Amino acid sequence: MGRWFGGLTLFVAASVLAATRVSAQTYSAVPASTNAAGWMTQPISMVDALNLTLKQNSALVKARADLESSRGLVIETRAVALPNLTANSRVVDTDPNAIQQFPFSGSGTNSGPKFVVPHYSWNANIQVVQNIYTGGRLMSALRAAKLQKEQSMFQYQSAVADALLATRVAYYDVLVAEQQITVNEASVALLTEELQDQQRRYEAGTVPRFNVLQAEVALANARPPLINARNQYRVAKNNLCNLLGINLPKSVWEDIPLKLSDKLDSNPFEVQLPMAIAQALERRTELQALERTAGLQRENVINQRAGYKPTVQAFAGYTWQSSQFTTDLAREFDGWEIGGQLSWNIFDGLATYGRVVQAKAQLQHAQADVEDRSRQIELEVRTDYSSLLGAKETLESQQKVQEEAEEALRLARARAEAGTGTRLDVLNAETQLTQARTTQVQALHDYDVARARFERAIGQDMQPAPEK
Repeated sequence: MGRWFGGLTLFVAASVLAATRVSAQTYSAVPASTNAAGWMTQPISMVDALNLTLKQNSALVKARADLESSRGLVIETRAVALPNLTANSRVVDTDPNAIQQFPFSGSGTNSGPKFVVPHYSWNANIQVVQNIYTGGRLMSALRAAKLQKEQSMFQYQSAVADALLATRVAYYDVLVAEQQITVNEASVALLTEELQDQQRRYEAGTVPRFNVLQAEVALANARPPLINARNQYRVAKNNLCNLLGINLPKSVWEDIPLKLSDKLDSNPFEVQLPMAIAQALERRTELQALERTAGLQRENVINQRAGYKPTVQAFAGYTWQSSQFTTDLAREFDGWEIGGQLSWNIFDGLATYGRVVQAKAQLQHAQADVEDRSRQIELEVRTDYSSLLGAKETLESQQKVQEEAEEALRLARARAEAGTGTRLDVLNAETQLTQARTTQVQALHDYDVARARFERAIGQDMQPAPEK
């Protein structure tokens, strides 16, 4: 971790801080056709892998789309506090038989000429309406918009942390699979050499056929682990490429030409459990997102209670309309209007009461989610801490095992050459050496994975690097 963790922290911190300053549309995914050359021509470091993950990982591409969608929701939520500007126009042509005519006479009798009401008319208006009082909805909408913005950002940061953790684990999986191939190849080479030696001795008549059979069986038993290690290596590389958002060329078949530059390491990672739990409860973005959800439900209660209260609006506008007493459409009347209006739904059949009951229940559910998530985070930290301790102890127990196994093999061979030992002792020593190498490589992998999961559990991977 020591070689790349500093760069990783700086990179992730810069990415997350940038995400809080710009909209989600800034993060456009790099087309897959542009990223093939790099990973095929040179080894990829851990920081390079995390960089590609942030740019191209499909989960993060969808998370950025969700972040942009939530930005639109924030704008929509704020709209209740802003004025509405509307424009309307209407043109009507009415059947003359449906228009009531009235007599018109200068002498006051019905025998005089009649005034013809036009059967076509038009009108238009433009109006601005501003909510003055809505029972608390205005301020609640502004608070809810802020909560929604923070919630969406925390959710995006959680998606980033999960994607980076998945990439780190997949990177370690490729490394351990590659090391397991080396270990098993060394075992096969060692047993092949032993078989050749026994065959020569058998042909010389110094050992029985049994020794050759033992060596052949031991070699045959060593080949399946090598085959499995190569298969795991292929699978691990496919999984890592998928997380990196790489579209493999059609010419690539079962063996992906992916090389990694970093190695498994055992750099120490010291932390106190109580401090780790406190840090996790403070930094975990999932918990902060749920707290914003509870805040939104609290605002929803206020919003639903506003249904009990009146609504006051102010309006101003301008109106144009055709004359109602002439057939000349060019003759119009226009003027401004300004005023206010109050509406109050006195009784709505208990619909508002029902919505308030629902909102309160949803608030209780959200608060319970926050408490439950807090306990889950503490459990996750404790579990990952225990896994880290176990991996560390296993790794420490294996530090000298390989040296001891190599020395045991040397002594077994010496004893066999001197006639005081058997070839079975040599085969057992070779098997133990292979097991020691395999366990050590796996212990390194388990330690690195446990460390990565623990860092994710305490929220360390989402914190900016300290200024120098």
